[in-house]
Order: sequence, then structure tokens, then C-alpha cells
Amino acid sequence: MQDTTVPNAKRLLWAGFTAILAAGVGFALRNGMLGAWASEFHFTATQLGAIGGAGFSGFCFGIIFGGVIVDKLGYGKLVAVALVGHIISAIVALGATDATNAYAYLYWGAFIFAYANGTLEAVANPLVATCFPKNRTHYLNILHASWPLGMIVGAGASYLIGAENMLSLSWRWQMAFYLVPTAVYAWMFFGQTFPKSEAAQKGANFTEMFKDVGLLGAAVACYLVSLFLGDVTGHQNIGWAIGGACLLGVGLITRFSFGSILLFVLFVTHALVGSVELGTDGWIENITGNLFSKVDGKILFIWACVIMFSLRFSAHFIETKLKLSPLGILLVSSLLAFVGLRLASGMDTFAAALLAIGIYAVGKTFFWPTMLAIVGDRFPRSGAVAMSIIGGIGMLSAGLIGGPGLGFAKDRFTAETIQATSPAVYADNKAEKPSKFLSFDEVTAVDGGKLADAKKSVEAGTGTPSDKALVTASIAGDRATLKVDSYIPLTMAGIYLLLLLYFRNIGGYRALKLEEQA
Repeated sequence: MQDTTVPNAKRLLWAGFTAILAAGVGFALRNGMLGAWASEFHFTATQLGAIGGAGFSGFCFGIIFGGVIVDKLGYGKLVAVALVGHIISAIVALGATDATNAYAYLYWGAFIFAYANGTLEAVANPLVATCFPKNRTHYLNILHASWPLGMIVGAGASYLIGAENMLSLSWRWQMAFYLVPTAVYAWMFFGQTFPKSEAAQKGANFTEMFKDVGLLGAAVACYLVSLFLGDVTGHQNIGWAIGGACLLGVGLITRFSFGSILLFVLFVTHALVGSVELGTDGWIENITGNLFSKVDGKILFIWACVIMFSLRFSAHFIETKLKLSPLGILLVSSLLAFVGLRLASGMDTFAAALLAIGIYAVGKTFFWPTMLAIVGDRFPRSGAVAMSIIGGIGMLSAGLIGGPGLGFAKDRFTAETIQATSPAVYADNKAEKPSKFLSFDEVTAVDGGKLADAKKSVEAGTGTPSDKALVTASIAGDRATLKVDSYIPLTMAGIYLLLLLYFRNIGGYRALKLEEQA
């Protein structure tokens, strides 16, 4: 049985694949620049986490706005918007020249980069779901295999051309490398015809598409948007006001539809997915590089990406041969991610790291695309809207909670360790300003530049007792951060188990057609 009726479905699939690959390349390159930014601009881990977080936050606005208008504006025009965004993001980031302006330029460069990525996924996700309605889980996993492949390419490029490696190019020269796959995806999309979603084909209007999201689902997205706007403006009340206005707007559009409880649960769960998958991805190379060496950290990062890339082609086999439903896949994945992160927190040899990071990588492989497939299966009436919103929630959660949260945890645990073991060393090396994260108590972190200098001295064999104390505290902070991080997939496992029981109670999980949902 043919799994698509769209003549150019495979061309569109691989165009979307290349587009997400470009995003992965840019993401990995930025990860490899964290150490250079900390050394050059004296950023704390919390500041680096916030910059990395902007590389997710902008995605939310791109994918939600794009998902809402994609059926009206058309896929091709949104691809053009993304292409322009990718070019502008590199130009903005290159404006960072000194400590006085670097944070703002790097933050907004990352935000624009993420907006372009989100716009592309607003195209790719519903496009692939529409092209392959009979096997969404399989083809969405293939589409998103491009993300780890992009990270492999980006990490490899960072290693080959980085300032401390073969070509010895500064981070500024590395920044524009992702424009190469950007040009490729632009060519692959050029001149193509695009199908309409099932909802659009059958004339579903905007109100009907938004009904399943309703006030419940919108509340999740609006809460995260409120946090972002409060952070950007420096006044959280402004964020709450705008978020509340957005929620009211959704109420008016949907005639105050309550929304689907199931979709609400999926939205909340995907916020956890974004935090543990992408938030951890943003830090894992930095953490493992600190526990072992920079080269080892790069190898472990690529190792995890190779596992993800390979396994995302096997979702169909797992569904059909192992008889696991999408929710069964997610339950097993969550437990594996929990075990992997717990093992990672105690790894002390490179072999142990390969095992721990490998288990974690297997666990996180199917999270994102399988969640998208469930939304496509169970909510066909929502067309591209629900799929785009859940993607935006995951990315915004990674940007506001996952990335900054793990950076804050590193700062807190490192500062607590050095305060307890060497208070005088802490007093001499603490940052000028305290680090903040949500409603947690502030912590004054170790200065990122001084910590980077201490690591270089220890690696060169010229480290003082103070340098060694700082490095030891930093390693302890990384281990504690991974341990705390492991509780996120454990929570997800509990949610997936409850959802499995729910579907068993209503006759089992299956994809719905538009008329069935109505």
C-alpha cells in the first residue's frame, strides 16, 4: 500500500530534512562557542544558558506564528522568511565585539536564528504529516533524524575549524558555517508545489482549528510567553499582561472553548521534553568536556547524535515488529533517559561515559517527533496549529527553563561546593552580579572567565591550589546538575504511563480521521 498520494512527497521530505539539518548545524556550532564566549566576555554559566536559551525561545514565536498562518500564506513564502532570518542572525551575532555589547548581540542573534528555525518547522512538520498520513510516526522520525545529523556536522566543523584545533579560526568565522546547508534547503524547496493539510482541504476554518487548543492549551503557551516577555522587558508584570491578553484573544477566537484535556497534557509534557532533550543538549558537551577533556566532550556529543540519527529511522520497525504504540515508545524512552542521566552524573571513565551518554541518547531519540505524531494522529481537525504550538512550547521551555535552568544549577552547585571547601578562593573568583532563575534564590556564581583561565592552567600542569579548587568545584557542580536533570524524564515516564492506561480504557491508541474527531 502506498503511504502517500503527493507526487513530490519525497522531495519535500528531504527538503524539510535539510532545513532542520541547517538548524542542527547552527545549534552545535553555538554549543562549541560557549567556552570561547566565557573566556572572551567573562560570562557566567547562567548568562551562557540564557544566550543558548534564546536559541530556543525565538523558535516558539517562529513556529506558532508560522503554524497559524501557514495554510493561508503558503509554505514557500515562509521558507523565504526563514532564509532571510538565518542570514540576519549571523550578521547580528558578529556584532559582538566587547564585554559591553556582547551579551545583547549574541542573545538576539541566537533569538533570530531560532525564529528562522521555528518558521521552517512550521512548514516541515505539517507538510510531512500531510504527505504521509498513513505512517506519520515513521516519517516524522525520519524528518527529525536531520537534527542530530546537523549536530554531528556542526560539532565536526567546530572541531576542525575551531580556534584551538586544525584551522584555528575564531568563533566569528565559525558562525556563518551553517549558511552552507541553508543555501541547500533553499534550493530544494525552490519551485515545488505544496499540498494542503486535511483540515484545510475540507474547509476547516480558523476557529475550528483552534478549538482543541482552547483556553487550556493556550494557557501553557501564554505562560511561557509571559515569562519570556517579562525577562526581555525586565518587568514581569508586563509579561503577565501581554500573556493574559493573548489568552483572552484565544478565548475570543474559539468562543471560549475549554479545549482538549488530552492536548493540554501533551502540551505540558512536551514542555518537559524540551527542557530535558534540548536543554541538556545545549550543555552536555560543555559538561562532559569539563568532566574529561574538550576533545572527549566533543566525541561524546557526536556519539549521542550518531545514536539518535541512526535510531530515528527505526520507528516503523519498533511500532510494527516490537508492537509498541507511540506512547509505549515514549514510556520506554523516558525510563532510559532517566537511567542514562543518573549514570552520567557518576561517570568517572571515558568508557563509563560512552555507556551513560549512549543510554541517554537512546532514551531521548524518539521524544520530539513521536509527540508530534501523536498530535497529528489524535487531532486532525487542528491542522498545522496544534502541531506548531506544541513544537513552540517545547522550544520555549528549553529556552526559558531547560538551558538557563541547567546553567543556574551549574552556577549554584559549583558556588556551594567552592564556598564549603575554599571560601577564600570563592571570594577572590566570584562574579560581579548574582545569577537569577525564575523564583529560586539568587546565587553569586564563579566568574566564567576566571574559571576558564583556571581550567587552562590545570590542563597545562601549571595550576595553583586555587585553580585546582575551582576546577574540582566545577566538576562537582556538573555532576549534581546531571543528577537533578534526571528527574525530568522520570516525571515524563509517570505521565506516559497514565496516558497508556487512559487509552487502554477507551479501546486502545489509534489515529483518528477528521470526521471521527468531529
